[in-house]
Amino acid sequence: MHSRGQTIAVDAMGGDRGAEVAVPAALSALRDQPTMQLKLVGLPEIIGPLAAGADAGERKRIEIVAASQVIGMDEPPRDALRKKKNSSMRVAIELVKSGVADACVSSGNTGALMATARFVLKTLPGIDRPAIISAIPAIGGHTHMLDLGANTDATPEQLFQFGIMGSVVAADLHKIDRPAVGLLNIGEEEIKGNAVIRDAGRLLAASQLNYIGFVEGDDIFSGDVDVVVTDGFTGNVSLKTMEGVTHMLSNSIREELSRTVINQVLGAAAAPVLRSLKIRLDPRRYNGATLVGLSGIVIKSHGGADEFAFRNAIHTAMIEIDKGVPTQISELIDKQNT
Repeated sequence: MHSRGQTIAVDAMGGDRGAEVAVPAALSALRDQPTMQLKLVGLPEIIGPLAAGADAGERKRIEIVAASQVIGMDEPPRDALRKKKNSSMRVAIELVKSGVADACVSSGNTGALMATARFVLKTLPGIDRPAIISAIPAIGGHTHMLDLGANTDATPEQLFQFGIMGSVVAADLHKIDRPAVGLLNIGEEEIKGNAVIRDAGRLLAASQLNYIGFVEGDDIFSGDVDVVVTDGFTGNVSLKTMEGVTHMLSNSIREELSRTVINQVLGAAAAPVLRSLKIRLDPRRYNGATLVGLSGIVIKSHGGADEFAFRNAIHTAMIEIDKGVPTQISELIDKQNT
């Protein structure tokens, strides 16, 4: 149970399935959190019927906030920012800026969400650029990785800031005391990597973070590092590669288990283990990436999220509200600079 009320502004029109997923997921989260308030943002004629199943008590905690425009999933961020000032995404973020909502959750266009959130909310003092961070399954738990696509390149100072932000998020979301922070590189030796990576490593090593040094790609899943820091180009390529490998392995297992009668029998015997593995690696459990470094809380849900996944994104928003993630980042930045 969360310790205080949270008001979540939900961009109900974003994502591949829009309000069809966002509204039921939000109502499900509302039922489990009696102190939560919802602002469902978008086209009232679409949201209203989907929210009609709420009981009288729940309806008191729901407000439908009208927004006349919807940002397409392939719409250029610049066009979304300039031409869609009354979009459901923009209105939801404005609610956070004005203090009406504590956080925004959207499964809409990632580029448009980042551009709009950065324009409306601005970055925290001491943060040059916001980044995208998400949890990734690892041995014994999770690894948090950033940046996953917001910045195609980064300076040593920005990578250092990513380390600070990642440390706060990992500590809050998974109650990790002094998260181990690693810098993604092509080797663990100090001489490896380009000048940007080596300079960032020196900044992290001189900080008060629990910096463990350079890590390689296979370390992401090792369970030995809690936060992996990299630029958005490398991070996004890594993330898509992980998704592709997971999909390939899943298909390969299904093919092999159905190839022969003996394999089918073995597959039936192994079914409980395979189900447990599927649950453990289910990407929906890790849905809800944080646009970290902004002066407000914005959570990005996967565009193709179903109700279960979108609800997890709302859960991430509630934790970040309770923990005051932006405030913690500001305090840690100030501490590192003193």
